Amino acid sequence: MDPADALADLDAHPWASVSHAYGPAEDLPDLLRALAEGGGDAEEAISELYSCILHQGTVFPASADAVPYLARIAAAEYGAAEVLCLLGGLAESEDECGIAPGAVRVAVAAQIPVLIPLLAHEEADVRSLAAWTVGHTRDTEAAPAALRSRWVAEADPGVRAELLVALGRVDLSGATIEARALLGGSTPAPLRLAALYVALDAQEPWTDAHLHAALGVLPSGELTVDRYGMHRRTALRAVVDGLLGRGTETDRESAFALLDAALRNPRPEVRAEAVSAADHACYLSRSAPQRLVPAIAPLAAEHPASTLLGKLGPAAAEAAPVLAELAARPDDEAADQALAELVRIAPRQAAPMLARDLDRRPRALDAAGDYHGPAFPFDPALLTAVRARLAADGLGTNETIDLVHLLRRWGPQAAAALVELYAVLPRCQYAATAIAAVAADSPQAERERAGAVLRAATGFLAARAHHTLTGDTAVLLRAAAEGLTVPREVTEAARAAADLGAVAAGLLPALRAAVSEDAEPTIPQLDLDIAIATALWQIAGDAEEAVTILASVLDRTAGNQLWYRGTVVRALRAVRNLGAAARPLVPRLEHLLAEPEKAPAAALALLDVADPDTVDLDQLAEAALHSAETGADVAGACEALQALGAAALSAHQRLRVAELAEGDRRIVGFGLADSIIREDERLRAVLAGI
Repeated sequence: MDPADALADLDAHPWASVSHAYGPAEDLPDLLRALAEGGGDAEEAISELYSCILHQGTVFPASADAVPYLARIAAAEYGAAEVLCLLGGLAESEDECGIAPGAVRVAVAAQIPVLIPLLAHEEADVRSLAAWTVGHTRDTEAAPAALRSRWVAEADPGVRAELLVALGRVDLSGATIEARALLGGSTPAPLRLAALYVALDAQEPWTDAHLHAALGVLPSGELTVDRYGMHRRTALRAVVDGLLGRGTETDRESAFALLDAALRNPRPEVRAEAVSAADHACYLSRSAPQRLVPAIAPLAAEHPASTLLGKLGPAAAEAAPVLAELAARPDDEAADQALAELVRIAPRQAAPMLARDLDRRPRALDAAGDYHGPAFPFDPALLTAVRARLAADGLGTNETIDLVHLLRRWGPQAAAALVELYAVLPRCQYAATAIAAVAADSPQAERERAGAVLRAATGFLAARAHHTLTGDTAVLLRAAAEGLTVPREVTEAARAAADLGAVAAGLLPALRAAVSEDAEPTIPQLDLDIAIATALWQIAGDAEEAVTILASVLDRTAGNQLWYRGTVVRALRAVRNLGAAARPLVPRLEHLLAEPEKAPAAALALLDVADPDTVDLDQLAEAALHSAETGADVAGACEALQALGAAALSAHQRLRVAELAEGDRRIVGFGLADSIIREDERLRAVLAGI
């Protein structure tokens, strides 16, 4: 195709009337032209196109409008592989913003006649990408015949594999028949893997032939099939994911048997791939740890396996002896890693070992001082070691914070370490919170000394800690008054004023003056408004002012499902503090029940604010359940369901709660890698108690 034809009518298209990730798409003609012309600007143009029309996997109205030009540019063979990869990604996406579901995929499907010649391109990569792109159109009219025609003619095993997977997307029954004959050891590995993917997509019963075929392609290494998409980057993980996704006990056991065999394989590269896939399985399935730990535990000396064991926590107790033996070795780096995982699996067993080598075990200390994990058990020998380490010269900031956090968690049990905390406070403000926690039950003289140390320190942490320990308001009030004059400290000052209540009445004028009036405020500005609303209520009991500010926050964040999610949740917590005084906000709260990311917080607010005789408990329960089932806000949903209680739920809703609590699928899918499994177990216990 001639480049001029590829860009026909480009400038006449109404680009300003359609949007992409960054607004009106007026920049697309220049980007498409640079792409078609090739040369030095083409690489930057394709990068910019990804950013604006396939932004982090999301498609927009302008994405569909760009498709015909992209298809013609690919057909003109100007960067055909790169352009096909973009087109296939557009067709694959199901994350759509401002456009009808499937509209971008339909736009790509309309270009199949333009793309068909590329299935016979001289370059194997272009043929593979053409097949992948055509397959993702899900078109059942032109695509099957085009792909099958190329399937018959194609000789390259890698391209044939992409063709088979693509056929599975447009003609699954036909592809399944082809796949059944391709599981044997004589079939090239890419085709065997493609046959496994098709069998999984077709829900074919998993047999020994499938098991042996899967094991036979390991280690997959450079073997990649369906490699351009978002989901099948690693062969074993993709197969395990497909089996677990079926949701049956038989298929789960098939996945675990495959992993068990791969974990016990004598080749290190196979075991490494198996550990990665097992890690994924443990995030998806609650029964995976118990089934797989016996095969993982003997691999504790291998770093990825030890890390996975640590993520599993006490469920991996079987591996504790192996880790303890490794942790006792003189090799500092390997021993430190082993001890770090032992801290997470068997903390009481790890404590004396950490005490003995505290200065040489930074990873283990970091694990013991984990902010997101359970408190590390108190150990007298470890306390002595922590005190000695805090008194050492040249301590880094992170290590200091970890040591202080241990003492804070131990509270009064760590009273002997107050002298070290006093010494470290000038260079670590976080020590103030530990001083307040540790000195809480000390004799009067020690509490007075701790109060004097905190009173002499600077910063909000010290002022808050002083207030917590002594109940005296003067220091925190002074800090709040000064903070209201420093732009970066105003929010913290407003929160401090709220804690002080009526004592902070003199700060009301400054608080009112700090309320933001921007129509499109930043998140920090909105957080400040929330803090001010809370302070006005706590100090003056002024519900009208607080409600007006919080209503403004909710109105200015309306319509944005994700960007302002945290802001809205924080605003709704503030609404709850007002109780019945916030009833003018009830219509806004009810509206938020339709947004799964915000619904649990809205449900909790309605329970605290709305008239009990008028609140629709069934509606609240349904909104919370939907949020949990879709993974939008699982922790908030569990809190809301717990607050509602079983009596407020229908029989069907109680069954759904039971499924969330007892089902094998984990309900927590996002968060810090080390805490997802732990958080899922915590929320499972919450749901089980409803």
